[in-house]
Amino acid sequence: MVSPNPFPRLDDRARGWLHYIWDKSTTVDDWSSSGQPHPWWDQYSTAPMCSLGRFDLHETGYVLPMMADITPAWREAYTRIADGLVSRYTTFWSAIDWLTMIGHDPDQANYPPEWMVLMPEHLRGRYDSPGWVANGVKPWGLQPDPIGSDGALFFRGFFNLLLGFYRYVSGDDKWERPFKVTGYQNRLFDWDHHRIVSFMHDQWAERPQGMHCENTKIWPFCVSGAGLGMQLYDGLYGRDTHWVFERWIGYLRKHYMGFDRKGELDWVAFYYDPLERSIYSFRDDVAAYGALAITPYIVAKDRPFATMLYEMAVRKLGWDDPKKPLLQLHPDPRWLAIGLMMARELGDAVTETRLRQVAEESFEPKFFGAENNRFGWWFNLGEPWPRGQLSSLMMVSGLGEPGAWSRVFTKPDLAKFTAPTVSGVDYPALGITQCWNDNAAGTLWVETYAATPSRRGEATRWRISGLPDPAAIQVTLDGGEFTNWTICDGDSIEIRGEIGEHMFRIATGYHGDPVRKTAAASASSASTTGLIIMTPSIITSASLRVAASGTCGSCC
Repeated sequence: MVSPNPFPRLDDRARGWLHYIWDKSTTVDDWSSSGQPHPWWDQYSTAPMCSLGRFDLHETGYVLPMMADITPAWREAYTRIADGLVSRYTTFWSAIDWLTMIGHDPDQANYPPEWMVLMPEHLRGRYDSPGWVANGVKPWGLQPDPIGSDGALFFRGFFNLLLGFYRYVSGDDKWERPFKVTGYQNRLFDWDHHRIVSFMHDQWAERPQGMHCENTKIWPFCVSGAGLGMQLYDGLYGRDTHWVFERWIGYLRKHYMGFDRKGELDWVAFYYDPLERSIYSFRDDVAAYGALAITPYIVAKDRPFATMLYEMAVRKLGWDDPKKPLLQLHPDPRWLAIGLMMARELGDAVTETRLRQVAEESFEPKFFGAENNRFGWWFNLGEPWPRGQLSSLMMVSGLGEPGAWSRVFTKPDLAKFTAPTVSGVDYPALGITQCWNDNAAGTLWVETYAATPSRRGEATRWRISGLPDPAAIQVTLDGGEFTNWTICDGDSIEIRGEIGEHMFRIATGYHGDPVRKTAAASASSASTTGLIIMTPSIITSASLRVAASGTCGSCC
């Protein structure tokens, strides 16, 4: 193979994780009320709040836009995975908590101690634990639609984020067209991507404090995740819906956190109950986890603020000080994984090195499968599958350079949809580790590998489309001339070769085309279903409501 070029590529772990999430998303299982998801979907992590299969769906999605930014000229595997994730998100099992946890939990007095400590002390024994959604309680009543409801922000907010990931990697409008979402007693509700964002925008415009997830809790974690999804939506479609997110960050700073006399972080709300008018936050140094939890979702919108929260949190935990032992004050690996993700994102090499050493030594990274070509993080749990939620967070911290996560939301790569693109790859037999258009040189680099090693050497073929002049291209393979290709139509060629480790260099003559509209911009101008009309009265009435009450009140 020729010497490596300077352009991004997927490493062995990323390729192994991609193979595993391909398995999960393309293997048919039953998420309906009469079935049950495959046990490899992570319904177990971070109980009682996140121990639901849908958290695996949207957190698995986090790697897809980052992988697409590494191989922007090959995205079809990411599209197939994203489609499998989104499809499952519309089902009974995805919304099972909203559809089955009706009324207050009759078992409030019998929670285990580790759940009791997640509630305000004066409410323990007569209060629903985090994770119990209490659909049907007053003042809202039973709401059968998990999207069109007062609560359940955790459902539609992260769903919208996942829909944005699908659009980011695919460029197509499949989920902009109406689809069915399963509700209470298997009722079906019609939604599309634009309508979901429109609903969230209108609801949030009236509730500056944020919407509640479980009745009756407002979680900064969920609200910030919803805001990030709206920010991505605006970047993809050229809209302006996420101003409500920016306004909420100001509310967060004023009402949902506090600082000590030295100006250091004292507490961050884990959640706020507007009916009880009670904030729950972790105590002492563990309060840093509350800050870390929201930083991945606000860093792309307010980097200075997210950086401040992150730095205060790692300082409080002692993670940034090589002279101190690195302690995990909570046994859940999620917190260290988020810290590592943010250390990487913000370029904090000292903290990243310390956290990564702990992860390598104690989070059990390993390849697995019949051909040892899948990868995951096993966390010494002795389980048959790597935990999807936790592994996904760990994988994000290993993809791209510092700032790669934020760039998905601040500078989404939409030019890739009109550049030369590879498709028809026989994945997961043949894998693509690099697929990059060097517009300066008018060259497409494609590096292949045997994603399934036992199929190495088999004949295969794939296409390159979007070429300015197929008859004028030149192809080299591993540094030598390659002629086993044919022109397919006006802008495409077909490459015929074998499954294995090879480097193709295709002189495409493509240098970028600023005159062309991107697919996303075209869709934005053609679609009207998601247009948002903002009026001063919406903002004013919402602000007056909060100012008059002095609290969030029941307007949530």
